[in-house]
Amino acid sequence: MMAPHAPPPSPLAGVRVLDLSRVLAGPWAGQLLADYGADVLKVERPGTGDDTRSWGPPWWGEGESRVAAYFICANRGKRSVAIDLASQDGLQQVRELAREADVLIENYKVGQLAKYGLDAASLQAINPRLIYCSITGYGQTGPLSHKAGYDFAIQAEGGLMSITGEPDGEPQKVGVAVTDLMTGVYATTAILAALVERQTTGRGREIDASLFDVQVAMLANQGANQLIGGKTPTRMGNAHPNIVPYQVFPTRDGHMVLAVGNDGQFTRLCDAAGQSAISRNALYSTNPARVENRQTLVPLITGWTLQRDTSDWMSLLDQAGVPCSPILDVAHVMEHPHVAARGLRLQPSDTRTPPMIANPMLFDGQRPMADLPPPPLDAHLARWLQASS
Repeated sequence: MMAPHAPPPSPLAGVRVLDLSRVLAGPWAGQLLADYGADVLKVERPGTGDDTRSWGPPWWGEGESRVAAYFICANRGKRSVAIDLASQDGLQQVRELAREADVLIENYKVGQLAKYGLDAASLQAINPRLIYCSITGYGQTGPLSHKAGYDFAIQAEGGLMSITGEPDGEPQKVGVAVTDLMTGVYATTAILAALVERQTTGRGREIDASLFDVQVAMLANQGANQLIGGKTPTRMGNAHPNIVPYQVFPTRDGHMVLAVGNDGQFTRLCDAAGQSAISRNALYSTNPARVENRQTLVPLITGWTLQRDTSDWMSLLDQAGVPCSPILDVAHVMEHPHVAARGLRLQPSDTRTPPMIANPMLFDGQRPMADLPPPPLDAHLARWLQASS
């Protein structure tokens, strides 16, 4: 465990990232790299900047300097410079920045930057070490590569909404832009792999990160169920296609989640509920049997859970080693004692820095954390490691 006064880990110190992306997937990758110690310069449109600066309310700050909470969530640790890519001076500025960069992240439409000589081939010609990561909706190739990519649309076209929601309700998106976020994480892992490889080869890579590809990969067990089982997954509400009981159950004063992952946990659930005989019943004693007979088992368990309050079940099942949890709203999560103990909520002492959620990783007991707040538009000169103007 590192001493409390030790500086935060910065494994990417000295790595220079040119972030030409906006909205969420690309900025999320840039923020992760900044948290890991990279120097990230965000190139934005003059006047308006990243679209998400105006995606409010809520706002941080006042007057013309106010910025949306949405922008704050994905742009910690970056410097900002406004450059007009429609001007020759602006294009030359970006080329000079790319000449010095280790990584470039962009999420323009396929072929758009090639018109300006800012595509991977052009920039790697002047900087062969450059790792060039393009994030698009559907990738650089294929019949849909021309389409703009939005998380909501790709949750629909990539299958996620077909398995999200109640069986008799309409398809639902996930409550956060999960495809954008996961694409940012996948892009970050690819960038890190390319940085490691470059230590041996001395050359960069062109990374093609597609929201659609990521969403198909995120189907995980549901995709495997289709490929192997040949049966198309459907919406099951909060139930799980392969595990029972693994869903929301009502309690006397609300709801809770039961996440029983094996037969031993099921036995302990039954014992805790005073229903030990159920775990020995051949209809329910194994997970395949429980999946087969979920239509009778779930009502049985519902009858048990309705007999106690949620807090009583939490205490009883925690002691029994049965995975369970209350269902908290975001306000309760931000005030949760475990969030406080883990240092996940950042509440800066100075009034210029907004409250934020910390990087979720720990290095030797410490969280990697960029030391710059989300930047005001065009607050920094277009040179690496330049102090605020």
